[in-house]
Amino acid sequence: MKLGIIGGTGALDMLETGHPEMIKSPFGPPSARPEPIRAGSQTNWFLARHGRPHRIPPHRINYRANIFCLKKLGVEGIVAINAVGGIHDDHQPGDLVLPDDLVDYTWGREHTFTDTGTAELRHVEFGRPFSGPLREIVLAAAGTSGEAIHDGGVYAATQGPRLESEAEVRRLMRDGCDLVGMTGMPEAGLAREAGLEYVSICVVANRAAGLEDQPVSIEDIHRVLAGSMERVGHVVKEILVSADR
Repeated sequence: MKLGIIGGTGALDMLETGHPEMIKSPFGPPSARPEPIRAGSQTNWFLARHGRPHRIPPHRINYRANIFCLKKLGVEGIVAINAVGGIHDDHQPGDLVLPDDLVDYTWGREHTFTDTGTAELRHVEFGRPFSGPLREIVLAAAGTSGEAIHDGGVYAATQGPRLESEAEVRRLMRDGCDLVGMTGMPEAGLAREAGLEYVSICVVANRAAGLEDQPVSIEDIHRVLAGSMERVGHVVKEILVSADR
């Protein structure tokens, strides 16, 4: 399985990559040029979700172009790296989580390939957004690399780029969400529409608003992410090796 790795905050220097490839898309330019990653006998690809350098806010990311370009490069599955806030008590800063479901609270984003009038209208099944063999590869890779990862959880995709209010976090809790991030949708939905497997390795950067005595600190978020990306890199490298077997 040829893989695409989509990374956001803190993931830009996680892997050694080659010369970027220019790929054109009918949906406009991707966030950044995809960069090749050699693993075994095949070439996989890394794409910087927020651009290189990091500059594009979550609601302005061209998710359609990103997915289209990776698909054009022959990618069959996507491993997304997402920074999130922890809502569930078990999800503490620095933890890795592999969610198994999501709730989409975003709005105004281009969330389908079929609204241009030129593509066939498709109603894509999305009951289990993160299911499939790639998920099992990720879980096995985490075990092999010795990095603990929580299996399961509901990802709440919010609009951003601001963080959530305490009342919004309470609503997410009532809705059954365990994690909150800003980039899981429409990325996951577009991947399913494109026929690609999709999994998200979530890095808990902070406890969500109102769950700690102190306000959320952006400095602490960056510190936690910087300390966690090496662990994510261990898992991703093992995923690439496993996908090549």
